[in-house]
Order: sequence, then structure tokens, then C-alpha cells
Amino acid sequence: MFLAISWLTRFALLVKAAHDVTWTLSLLAAFFWGTLYDLGAAAFVSLPLIVLLTVLPAGWFQRRWQQALANIGGFIILYLLLFGTVSEWTFWDEFGVRFNFIAVDYLVYTTEVIGNIRESYNLPLIFGGVLAGAAVCQWILGRTGMAARWFAAPVEPLSRRLKAGSLWLVIAIGFGSVLGSEWLPNFKNNFNRELAKNGLWSLFGAFWHNALEYDKFYSTLPADEAFRVVRQEIARDRSVTLGDDPHDVLRVVRNPGPEQKPNVIQITVESLSADFLSIFNRASHLTPNLEEIAAQSLVFDNFYATGTRTDRGMEALTLAVPPTPGRSIVKRPRNEAMFTLGSVFRSKGYDTAFIYGGFGYFDNMNYFFGHNGYRVIDRTGVPKEDITFANVWGVCDEDLFRWTMREADASAATGKPFHYFVMTTSNHRPYTFPEGKIDLPSKISGRPGAVKYTDFAIGQFLREAAKKPWFKNTVFVIVADHCASSAGKTELPVQNYHIPLIIFSPGGHIAPGHIRTLTSQVDYAPTLLGLLNWTYPSRFFGRDIRQIDPKDARALVGTYQKLGLLRAEDFLVLKPVRQQTQYRYNRATYALTEKPIDPAFQAEAVSYYQTASDLYQQQRYRELTAEEIQSALAAPAKP
Repeated sequence: MFLAISWLTRFALLVKAAHDVTWTLSLLAAFFWGTLYDLGAAAFVSLPLIVLLTVLPAGWFQRRWQQALANIGGFIILYLLLFGTVSEWTFWDEFGVRFNFIAVDYLVYTTEVIGNIRESYNLPLIFGGVLAGAAVCQWILGRTGMAARWFAAPVEPLSRRLKAGSLWLVIAIGFGSVLGSEWLPNFKNNFNRELAKNGLWSLFGAFWHNALEYDKFYSTLPADEAFRVVRQEIARDRSVTLGDDPHDVLRVVRNPGPEQKPNVIQITVESLSADFLSIFNRASHLTPNLEEIAAQSLVFDNFYATGTRTDRGMEALTLAVPPTPGRSIVKRPRNEAMFTLGSVFRSKGYDTAFIYGGFGYFDNMNYFFGHNGYRVIDRTGVPKEDITFANVWGVCDEDLFRWTMREADASAATGKPFHYFVMTTSNHRPYTFPEGKIDLPSKISGRPGAVKYTDFAIGQFLREAAKKPWFKNTVFVIVADHCASSAGKTELPVQNYHIPLIIFSPGGHIAPGHIRTLTSQVDYAPTLLGLLNWTYPSRFFGRDIRQIDPKDARALVGTYQKLGLLRAEDFLVLKPVRQQTQYRYNRATYALTEKPIDPAFQAEAVSYYQTASDLYQQQRYRELTAEEIQSALAAPAKP
């Protein structure tokens, strides 16, 4: 039953992805490998039943009530298998992949996820449909007579059952243990590769590998060489290294002219792909407010997310580090008192706060920001009457921006400049928002309605902020955490990492215009501080994008296992175990064509990810004290 349902699940997903897969012999290969992983998963899930049938007393299934109990057990198994198929279908619909690390996270945060599912789907219809499907399968199984023949089979003596059970256990454990996820070959089309997986196998594989030590799974360089390469690369923005420690990335950034100290409100928008804005996609008409703001702002035309999850966006936008394999630093232990954008702001006398419309314990957000110097304001910290609309994921963006306005008024009253990291939630399934705000209905309009509502809320917030005395002394940053979809035919679909970055400065602190240089979220913090003419010691891996030669521009993108480096038309992907592939990236068609590996380009990619992981593991990517800052700025710099 497990094999049959697994195979039918794969066929159903093939039908769903018919326009995305490559219809070649590789599909037959995908089904072949998929059957192997189905067998591996079946071997493991059969272990409890093997043990049970080995140790049950002889003649156990001879009585009717025992047979009825076995049939009930079989029905429950059928129901769970079919429910798994439905779950895989909905997960594929959202992410375009089989169960992976995202699904593992969803099992951890059950309150939000179950609530999200309840608000997004017709659960009585789904549960009822699965129940009916299991009943039909049970009836068909009964009509075959297999169950009756099984019940009527002669009772084997215990000694023989022990021998047979032991053999089955050895076969199941041995096959399941030997078969590894690394066996799966690379497919030119990632949809074909995902079809070659088994959902349950992938789920437990992701759980097992949720924390990957870089030096054990990826290509490495000698530590001295890796740090030498990365120190050279991050200093291309005319910053200069400090100190004698060859295993540090500390440097000083100096900008001419007087420092500007406006307030900075960073609105990080959930799942805002660049394609939602007409300035990037003329066919879209969902964001009229953002387009009006963009016409008066500094717009980054080639800005890329580093990952596919909110915690990855937070990691890059605050820490300016490449995505380490496995979990993001936001969710990992020992992430306190790190060198962040907030720590630089606080060193200049700013108040810093993290303002979130949901429950900040999700993805460890509150702990990370709270233990890195930010005040935390989330859904748990406001009275119920201050929430006009909410779903399980968070309050509506209008409520969030009202809280932000109140915090800004309070900070401005003290005369202290402020920096807020504001995180929205409305553009997230179940895509519900207050009715009557836009010309699309809540929920049933799906993602388009949620995007348009978020755009409406941002426009309304800025119009209200324009009435405040602090408005012209404030820089507003609008940036996405990641794209709405990360699925694609290639193993790292670069086009699905393209997001907007818009810096709106009504007081003229930052001139409007366009920056067309390739960049990613790790470059946001140093570029913003450069635009404000700040001088400060830095541990950021990102660079002030305005200060580098465009031919040296690069973007760091990745998933929890695959780590990529994009430069011009070259794209290199690092994978476990110590694999790497280089491609030629066609920006017009988004096609990736494999090419020979350039050793220097590979060394650069390895250096970024290896040193970032090393600094985190050694707890050396830490915030600087006031004394250390003064000493760094006074010390003679080494080129």
C-alpha cells in the first residue's frame, strides 16, 4: 500500500507540474530513483509492524474481534497514507518541492501552521474526502480477498517467526540505512529531481540534516587562505582592514563629509517578489503606492534575496552575512550580542526596535532581536483592543503600521533618533485582510489581493507619517524578506530571488535615482550606512555597493543546503557532500548551462561561506564595545 500510494502521489505531482518538467527520458529516471526512495521509506515505516507480527501470540488473528482490530488498523494506515498525499499536494502547490526543511519547521511551530491551514483550506471537505478515499481503498482491498487469505494463513511457530522477523528487520534497516539522499543524481530540471524523491524520506532527511557543519559537508580551503580571499573581496568598497588577526574580517569604513543621522524605518515586506511591481514587471498592477514612492526614491534594480525564508532575510538584513548551511543564525544557539546593523545604529546614539505583527517566538525572532539590543514589540505586547483584524499569522498591516507610528512619536518626543525593523505579515497565507480596503476580496483573491492590500497599507502609513514633525527627518526603506516563490527548473532558480529595495528620503538625505549594480541583501546594511556618510568599524560581509567596480559585484543566494555565488553571467553552487557546479547564467531566459569550474571563482565562493560559518562557530562575529570602536577608529589601518 505504501509503495502504491507513493507512486500515485508522484504521478499526481507530475500532472500538476506538467508545464514545468522536462519530458525526456530523465522522467523515467526520476520514477526509477523515486521507487528506490519509496522502498527505503517503506522499509523504515514497516519496522513497527514487523516487530508486532513477530511477537504477537500464535493464533492472534483467528478470532473475529482480532480481525476487526486488524482491519481498523489497516484503515488508519490507509487514511494516514492518503492524508500524506494530500499534504504533499498542498506543499507542492505552495513551494514547488517535496517535503523539505520548511516542512520540518512547520512541525515545530504547530500553532501557527495548524491555524494557517485551518484558515486557508476547507478542512471538513479535505478530511471527508480522505476518509471516503480510505474507505474505497479498504473496500477494494477486501474485494481482492488478500486480507482473508492472510487471516487464514497457517500459524507459524515462534522460533520460525523470530527468524523471519529478524531477517526482515535486517533487510529493512540495512536497505534504509545504506540508501542515502546523496545518491540522488543531479537533474538538469529541478522539478524532475523533486519528483525523484519520496516525501516522507525527504522530510526525515531534512530533519536529520537541519544543522550542517560547513567543514564536514562542503568544499574548504586552508583557513588562512579562505580569510585572505574574503578579506580582499569585502575590502573592494575602499574599506581597510584592522588588526593583526588573520582570521577576522574587522575593517574600518570611512566616508567623507558630515554624517547624517535621520531616523530610519525599515519596512520588511513578507514575500514581496520584484515581479509584483510594475517597475520590474509591466504586466503587474498590484502596487500603485509603491510605484509612486519608487518614482521619488533610490531604487535598486538588481537586488537579490539571500534565501527563501523570512529568517534568512532577517539574517542578511541585520547581520550582513552569507547564509550558513542548515538553519539560519536567527534560529541557531549562541546568536546573542552579534555585530548587527542595529549595533552600529546604537553606537551612534539610536534607539532600535523590532516591530512585528505576529507572535515573535515563531522562528526565534524575539530571542534573536531581544538578545541583540533591539526593543521587541509584537502581537503579545499590545492590548487586544489595539488589534482590529488578525489571522493566525499576524495582525493586518494597518495595525502594524499604527503601532510603528506610535513608537515613532514616542521616540521623537525624546529627541533620540530611531531605527526600526518592521516586519509585515499580511502577504502570507491565508491572505486575509480587512474587507473594503482595496478592490479585491480577502482570501479568495489569494496572493494578488494580499500584495495589493500591503501596498495600500504602506501608502496609507506614509501619508499619515507625512503629517508628523519627524517625517522629513526620516528615511523609509522598503525591502522584501524573500520572494513569493522559490520553485524553479534549476537547482537554484536565480530569478526567484529578485526582490525590490526602495529607499525613500522625503527630507533629501538620500537622493533618488537607480542603482543597477548586482547586489544582494548582505550589501544592504553597509550601502545604507554609506549613503548616510557614516564612518564606523565593520564586520559586515556586505559592501557599500556604490564604492565597488560593477564587474566585481556579486550576489550570495542559497537554500538550507545549496549555497550560490552569482557574478555577471557566472553562477557557482556549493552542495553537500563537497560538490560544486558552475553555470553560465542567461539573464534573458534564466537558463543555467553547466560549464567548467573556474578555480578562482570557486575559491571566492568557498571563502565567503567557510569564513562566515567559522566566525559564527567560534563566536567571533560579535558586537564591538564602545572602547573597541574608539580604538578601531584611532588605530592605523592596514591596506
